[in-house]
Amino acid sequence: MPDTHADDIAASRGRVAQLESDLDIAGKRQRLEELQELAGSPGLWDDPDRARGVTTELSRVEGDVQRYDALVARLDDLEVLDELAAEEGDEGSADEVVAGLQAVAAELDRFEIATMLGGEHDHDDAIVSIHAGEGGVDAMDWAQMLQRMYLRWAETRGFDTEVFDQSYGEEAGLKSTTFEVRGADAYGWLNAEHGVHRLVRISPFDSQARRQTSFALVDVVPVLPEVDEEVAVPDEDIRVDVYRSSGPGGQSVNTTDSAVRITHLPTGLVASCQNEKSQHQNKAAALRVLKAKLAELERLKRAEQLDELRGAVQNVGFGSQIRSYVLHPYQMVKDLRSEHETGNVQSVLDGDLDGLIEAELRRRVREAQEA
Repeated sequence: MPDTHADDIAASRGRVAQLESDLDIAGKRQRLEELQELAGSPGLWDDPDRARGVTTELSRVEGDVQRYDALVARLDDLEVLDELAAEEGDEGSADEVVAGLQAVAAELDRFEIATMLGGEHDHDDAIVSIHAGEGGVDAMDWAQMLQRMYLRWAETRGFDTEVFDQSYGEEAGLKSTTFEVRGADAYGWLNAEHGVHRLVRISPFDSQARRQTSFALVDVVPVLPEVDEEVAVPDEDIRVDVYRSSGPGGQSVNTTDSAVRITHLPTGLVASCQNEKSQHQNKAAALRVLKAKLAELERLKRAEQLDELRGAVQNVGFGSQIRSYVLHPYQMVKDLRSEHETGNVQSVLDGDLDGLIEAELRRRVREAQEA
């Protein structure tokens, strides 16, 4: 007769009960009703920004509730199947219970990550900027590879993306790029990617096929819904440059000089946009990116001041190498913070980042608990 798995099912129910508490599922059910009512109101889309905020929150809350309910229902089914397997001596059903419990455990692991995304801006959208570093044309190619990796990752999660600016290298790749990722907890996930990424490979641009090490900086800031009201940018503090949008090889994309670059003179921060149809739209988008960067800069300054008061050493992470992607002489991606590694480099470059991001989020939780 097959052994019962009642203890394993009870343990899973314990984890589910903890999730119910951590995620405040009861509160989410109430909020879901409120959001559904708001989403159905006739004048919602009179204010597109507010409407997008409502629909984004609705998607996140509804997703949490549905995932929780699906876990409870799955455990109920497994408990019934386990009892039948024990009563009838059905080895096949017992094996199905084991496989089901493994699937539930994996889903619980993923779901528990959601409880780690409780930072001030974790639920917001994200603006990602990638800058080629040392490594010449290989670094520019690496910056473009990273852009593709993040856009593919966003696509697999059902997130929307919009590329604001791409500055192409003379020979290949990107000198820099800026894009927005919109979706539930986009910033909470992507801020784990902030830092320097290192690539080691045989250079496709070296006629002698030598190994090349390249670097690129990934910069991630949250998109704050209230940023336009909170961040004032006087006209005298910015320089606006207008130029012609260009694609790979310097080919003209627009027939007019509609691309806009805004430089914030007090800080030296720069934001560009060339993908909108008009100069006015490009300027508005670039100013939005600039304000998000200024808001993040102020947040970091406040964090540094608090750490000085606490007597702690603040490591913002700018310029620090966080991850290595090695394609030669072996295949390995290793995060230097969490020590998480995988030999499936191509899968990572194709957007399979969840394992790396989750490991870093868990490391941060452990570090906070120890502190």
